Amino acid sequence: MSMTMPKDPVMLLSFVNTQLRDHYASLAELAASYMVEEQEIVEKLATINYRYDEAQNKFV
Repeated sequence: MSMTMPKDPVMLLSFVNTQLRDHYASLAELAASYMVEEQEIVEKLATINYRYDEAQNKFV
């Protein structure tokens, strides 16, 4: 069973930041693992004014 990412931006934010904190060293690694484009995640979270901070490895 493969897991999919939440569609709702707020739920996606929580999911992605938790995954980055607990399992992935970078957004690229997370995106590859879920077979989605990194830019797709970035654009979706930009709709709620969050951007990826590479130094912190999370969306802020």
